[in-house]
Amino acid sequence: MNKVLIIGLSVFLLFACKKDDVDALNQEEIEKFIGEHNLPAKSTGSGLYYVIDEEGTGDRPKSNSDVKVRYNGYFTDGKLFDQSTTGITFNLQGVIDGWTEGIPLFKEGGKGMLLIPSKLGYGDRSVGSIPPNSVLIFDIELMEVIN
Repeated sequence: MNKVLIIGLSVFLLFACKKDDVDALNQEEIEKFIGEHNLPAKSTGSGLYYVIDEEGTGDRPKSNSDVKVRYNGYFTDGKLFDQSTTGITFNLQGVIDGWTEGIPLFKEGGKGMLLIPSKLGYGDRSVGSIPPNSVLIFDIELMEVIN
């Protein structure tokens, strides 16, 4: 019984340390990007960083609102992985945590950037052209708050 407990604890610690390492590496990567681009970024404390270029003048969405957003998604090396030039409509409960937390920082008409660590993105999963543990950068425009 003690061997099973020790093995289980060892496996847990191994994965916990790896997660902490990824979080630290993501934090370092985001801070380097902020410094290289001289961004006036702020942190929410969860690991999300954001820049508000234009706050907007309309409604501010809630974390469960339907919104329409125009965006460019890219990695810290500048490689584009996704974009919507005309805008896409979605509910903030159906997207990555970085968007659920970050989009409500803007009012309708607002523009800015979200710098999202992997723990608030896709984590250790590979999704399309996005490798596991990737930091994601989004230039966003909150076009409309639908509800």
